Amino acid sequence: MRRCGALARCVLVCAPVKQYKALFGSKASGVTVSDEVIKVFNDMKVRKSSTSDEVKKRKKAVLFCLSDDKKKIVVEEGNQILVGDIGDTVDDPYACFVKLLPLNDCRYGLYDATYETKESKKEDLVFIFWAPEGAPLKSKMIYASSKDAIKKKFTGIKHEWQVNGLDDIQDRSTLAEKLGGNVVVSLEGRPL
Repeated sequence: MRRCGALARCVLVCAPVKQYKALFGSKASGVTVSDEVIKVFNDMKVRKSSTSDEVKKRKKAVLFCLSDDKKKIVVEEGNQILVGDIGDTVDDPYACFVKLLPLNDCRYGLYDATYETKESKKEDLVFIFWAPEGAPLKSKMIYASSKDAIKKKFTGIKHEWQVNGLDDIQDRSTLAEKLGGNVVVSLEGRPL
């Protein structure tokens, strides 16, 4: 009779739970989403008729991070791309967005992807969970456990993408696959 099955299950299941509880206690993350994050999302989601100045101020991409006390998801200052920057200070918005991502910490992001299929031109918001290999374990765990809090506020998002390193995100064809598989022929005006 083998008794190692229960022990093996406990090592596989209990060890990560104990590690999580040691880092965060027995409660869920309890992280909330700031009103500014919700406003940014709503502004990006709603594409109403606007003046050209209003369109230029609309965000093309933005990063969100945890507050210093790790209790709230906030807009990360200075890590955004405005529609008005494209063609002026930003040549390739997708490449610029990738450069905004920190190599040693997690982030959430919204990217307003403009792409073409064989039939039409489209724009869709993509929610990105950035958890690079070089991020500290504690950061990965708290961002992962807080992801549902921000996703619940982002109603109507069609595309979600978890990215674990630059190799996964640098090639724009990976995002194109998330948006529509092999029917996407260009992303941000650049052929695939």
